Amino acid sequence: MTEPKPYPTAPVELPLRLEPDPEPTAGCDVCLALDSQRTEARMRGDLSKVSDLNVEIRRHAHGS
Repeated sequence: MTEPKPYPTAPVELPLRLEPDPEPTAGCDVCLALDSQRTEARMRGDLSKVSDLNVEIRRHAHGS
């Protein structure tokens, strides 16, 4: 009898995406506040929060 494999297939390797942080829109108070929060999160080492704030800045409608 053969030994069972612990995993049915090889692991999937995803590429590391190193996109630059989005720039806040000039004159947008919401973007500036998010950018400030992002800076504070980065100083604390909370890179998960930095990523969350990057998404918020990218998705923010900038008042439109």
